[in-house]
Parts: sequence; C-alpha cells; structure tokens
Amino acid sequence: MTVRTLVKQLAAAADGPVRVSGWVETVRDQKKVQFVILRDETGAVQLVHPRTDVDEPGSDALATQISALSHGSFLTVTGELKHDERVKLGGLEVKIGEIEVTAAALDLPIAEDSSIDKRLDWRFLDLRRPEQNLVFRVQTTFLHALRSWWVENDFIEIHTPKLMASPSESRAELFEVEYFETKAYLAQSPQFFKQMAQPAGFGKVFEVAPAFRADPSFTSRHATEFISVDAEMSWVTSHEDVMRMHEQLLVAGLTAVKEKHGAEIEAAFGTTVTVPELPFPRIPLSEAHSILASRGYTVPRADGDLDPEGERRLSEYVKEQYGHEFVFVTDYTSNIRPFYHMRHEGDPSLTNSYDLIFNGTEISTGAQREHRIDVLVAQAKEKGMEPAELDFYLDFFRYGVPPHGGFGMGLSRVIMLLLHQPSIREVTYLFRGPNRLLP
Repeated sequence: MTVRTLVKQLAAAADGPVRVSGWVETVRDQKKVQFVILRDETGAVQLVHPRTDVDEPGSDALATQISALSHGSFLTVTGELKHDERVKLGGLEVKIGEIEVTAAALDLPIAEDSSIDKRLDWRFLDLRRPEQNLVFRVQTTFLHALRSWWVENDFIEIHTPKLMASPSESRAELFEVEYFETKAYLAQSPQFFKQMAQPAGFGKVFEVAPAFRADPSFTSRHATEFISVDAEMSWVTSHEDVMRMHEQLLVAGLTAVKEKHGAEIEAAFGTTVTVPELPFPRIPLSEAHSILASRGYTVPRADGDLDPEGERRLSEYVKEQYGHEFVFVTDYTSNIRPFYHMRHEGDPSLTNSYDLIFNGTEISTGAQREHRIDVLVAQAKEKGMEPAELDFYLDFFRYGVPPHGGFGMGLSRVIMLLLHQPSIREVTYLFRGPNRLLP
C-alpha cells in the first residue's frame, strides 16, 4: 500500500501514485468534472475526477460517491499526482482513483462568519481553519525559541504545583477547592515556588504552565485559566537585570517566528512580524503619566496604575518617538505592587519593578524581589497580611537567599498582540472564562 503523503510533501514528490488523507473543505460538482479540496494538518490540495457518466447518469460509481461527500468528512484518497502550474492551489492536483470515507460528517453547525461564542462552542471544528492551525504553529515556534534561549543560558526548567495550601499573594482572585479534609487553592502564579529555587541554589529557573485567576472579567485579554511564562534568577543588582534578560528572550522568540512563519502570518493575518531592537524603551511610571497628560489623557485610576487606555496611548507615543512595539514602564509605586517587590533604596514609595507593554497592552510584570527577611516581614504587615500565614514562604529567606528577580508573562496575550487578533479567545486552544467551562 502507498504510504500516506502529507500535503506539504506533495510539491517535492514525483508525479505518480500517491495517497493523501484529510477532511473535505469544498466539493465542486460540475457536469463534466468534479473537484474536491482536501485539507490536512499541513495544507490543502485539489483532487479531480473527470466524470464518465455524462451520457449515462448513475453509471460512474466514483462520481456518485463524490457527489455525496459532506463538508468536513475525513477521507483517504489514492490517485495520481500531477504537477500542473495552471492549478491555482499549489500548482498540482491529484486525479482520484479511489476514495475511502474514514468518517462522514454531519452538516457543520458553524461557519467562518459565526460569532466567537458559537465558534467556541464548537471549538474542535473552529480549529480546522488554516489561520487557527497557524496560530498554534506560531506558538510552538515561539515557545521552542524561548526554551532554547533559556537552556543555552543555563536556566533550569521547573514544574511547580498548582494546588497550594495557602494563597500565593493574597486571598483575592482565588479558586478554592476541596482537598480531602481541608481546603486548597489553585495557584495564581508560580511566584513563591520559583523564588524557592533561589535559596535552593538553582540560580536561574523557568516554567511554562497553567495559572488560575478567579477574576470575573469579560475583557478581550482576561481568562480564568491561562498559560504563564515565568523566569526567576539569582544575583540581580536591580530590575534592570531582569529587563535585560526579558528583552533578549523576546527577541529570540520573535526572531524564530519571523524566520519560520513571517510570510504565512502576513498572508493569513495581514501583519508583519517585527523583531524589536535592543534595548527596549524604558519609561518610569511617573514620566508615563506626564507624557499622557501632555497628550490630553489623565489616567482615572486612584492608585495611579495605568488603565488599558493609558497603555494604548503610551504605546502610540513610543511608536512615534522610538519606532518600537515594546515599552518597559518602570518604578511602580509600592501601593500598587505586592509586598515581595523590593523598594527603591532611599525611597520606599517606589519599587524595583516594571510592566512590559506590547502593541498597546500589558503582557508581563517583573521585579527585583525583596530578599531580606526583616524587610519582607515589615512589608507584608504594611499590606495588612499576617506573617504567620506566610511562614512557609518566609522560611525561604531565613536560611540564606541571594538577591533575585524575575517576571511572569501571559502567553496568549503575547500571541494575540503578535498576530493582531481581537481577543485571546482566538489564540487560546480551549478558553476558560467566568461563563465558559466547555468544551
């Protein structure tokens, strides 16, 4: 039996017998000839069958079988491959010899113009679109490049637990679950556990794993379960060291995406992948407020944190002034940062921290962590937290820990903004939000 050939392999194959498998995308049932567009995980190919029943309807069994094919059915087709530059789809076609219907499909319940909610109800069908296939190939390339950069730079990959005995940062936005005779919490982030690797002497660590936020937000950039990209490293002197690591990592990821998928992304999404120049622009939060005010916008949040509109407008400014899609907003005030962020020496109202904004939306928070136990306890109390409830975490700092820092970054946000998609729902394999637990 002829071995199955992927569609992407057909261009390099010689004319002759071939076997392809995939699902029916289109059937054009004409009087003298029939065409079927068959798509597999690598692309689409045109199948052709010249009818022999023009004068004797019903005498061509293959033609009858083709006429009955339903959109979405999975087939295996054996036939003759022929390269023909006149064929618009790839310059080749397969003359059908035999069709094996592996799994017939009912009428599909969604179309390309269906609403996002309906498409998510039938996500396994929505994912058949070539644009969706490309999304996850881009994500695979991006993550592989990040991992390669980390490994080449002596980072250790860790896998931290997602069931926690106590909250990772606060009791807000937590999912509480039954855990035998007690309660557990789904991890908001691996923050405490990746910090634990620092007194363990690991030096530099990374993790790509799920995180959970019980946040009832319905925005285009929020999810209750998401993939968090995290890194932490010892012996930093400030958050500047973390930013340098972060920007180099992203350049590696975007370079790989552009080289492998740049042309496909432009064809499918009409956007050009830009590899950013180093270093990324850095703007202190106070200066960001001044820039926005000079452009007629006052951030409405009482705590001074940038809101989505402020992020968008600041990105416009950075694009105009620096020609850059990224900007680090640095030196956040301590009132809007967690207790474990290190404060500025001589000015405890500011922290050694940053947010990274990409194409108008925040994708990451990073910081130098406070490693001095007395200062850490004092800052926890200042935030209204009870140190006794943090003992397992505070113990990390009682037996020696080096200065360290790191970041957490939302993967879906990065892919959404890279491909200029309207929502993370479009770039998440199976989205979870306040009103979605299926499929």
